[in-house]
Amino acid sequence: RYLLILVAIAFIYTQVKLFSTQSEYADRVADAVEAENQCRSQLRLLIDQIGTHPENIVGLEEKVKRQEQECERLRAVVQDLEKKGVRSLIQDAQVPVAAVVIMACNRADYLERTINSILKYHSSVAMKFPIFVSQDGSNADVRTKAMGYDQLTYMQHLDYEPVVTERPGELIAYYKIARHYKWALDQLFYKHNFDRVIILEDDMEIAPDFFDYFEAGADLLDKDKSIMAISSWNDNGQKQFVRDPYFFPGLGWMLTKPTWDELSPKLKQNHKGRQFIRPEVCRTYNFGEHGSSLGQFFQQYLKPIKLNDVQVDWKSIDLSYLMEDKFVKHFSDLLKNAKPLFGNDLVSKTNNVNGDVRIHYTDQSHFENIARQFGIFEEWKDGVPRTAYKGVVVFRHQTSKRVFLVGPNSLQQLGIQNP
Repeated sequence: RYLLILVAIAFIYTQVKLFSTQSEYADRVADAVEAENQCRSQLRLLIDQIGTHPENIVGLEEKVKRQEQECERLRAVVQDLEKKGVRSLIQDAQVPVAAVVIMACNRADYLERTINSILKYHSSVAMKFPIFVSQDGSNADVRTKAMGYDQLTYMQHLDYEPVVTERPGELIAYYKIARHYKWALDQLFYKHNFDRVIILEDDMEIAPDFFDYFEAGADLLDKDKSIMAISSWNDNGQKQFVRDPYFFPGLGWMLTKPTWDELSPKLKQNHKGRQFIRPEVCRTYNFGEHGSSLGQFFQQYLKPIKLNDVQVDWKSIDLSYLMEDKFVKHFSDLLKNAKPLFGNDLVSKTNNVNGDVRIHYTDQSHFENIARQFGIFEEWKDGVPRTAYKGVVVFRHQTSKRVFLVGPNSLQQLGIQNP
């Protein structure tokens, strides 16, 4: 009897415990179901929000894409540095005259032609002129081509910021090119710490004396602060307008670090009265018919350019006459000795003169009219004709004689009175 009572008590306890446990699990299940429902509700809300803002997905996908490209770029650069040992190359070598950077984008065939032209004359001056290729964008063919050369270092610029033009109708491509230039020059001057940089584009061939020419120009840059840069290009360097590879009267130019310190923050033209040194006969040739400029001027002005083919020994030439104080007198003497011509039919009159001539223009329209008669570059930049020095444009006519197109204030600027 007592045993039955104990069994009954145990049964009742077990049932109570079982009921209590079932109730506890039921509560937990209910909580879990409620939490799941809340999660589902939040998920639906999130889906609805994403559905109403598809640009968020695009933005996230774009960020992922940029991150992947940046990682790829860094891997490529690291591999290139490891492969070529650039750091040790520069540290162990003599102090470079200038870094040479080829600005590239998406023209692998052009880039190959440019690199091969440079390497043709580079081996003897490799320590003085380390070569870089700076690519704008992620064109795989260009990257592969650039990294296939042991003699150069590859850099890549990736820019996803939207472009806002200053004036309607301007080409966005030019703004992107400007950003690439700034980035590349900042890298070479501030990260790699070069004193000078020579900028080339990926559609150029160089002359045999290209490196000697720039080495001689580097000395001028250091001595004369009135010189802004050394250029290898003459806009009026077509075969019919040039003759003397030794005579100094854009595309391929050398800049110093102090000058870039001034230009980099604003990336605006700021001559401060300084001049470019340029040759009569070009030291670079532009073969890029297809590119951002859409072939503008190529057939008329770029294709006929004469590339210097004479190996000039620049080390043996005294270039001190190009210093500002001396060159003004040198140039003024040439101008004063030229025969003045007036009126119409100026080409015919020039043909009938033995020796140099000078022709005065009154404004841009007048200059363009005269330039058109002779076939030289008519374009103006920042209020002056291309290639002008103190407003004077000089070119050859009939092989040897010089023609000076003289601006309204040129004689005054040159200190010439009663010529």
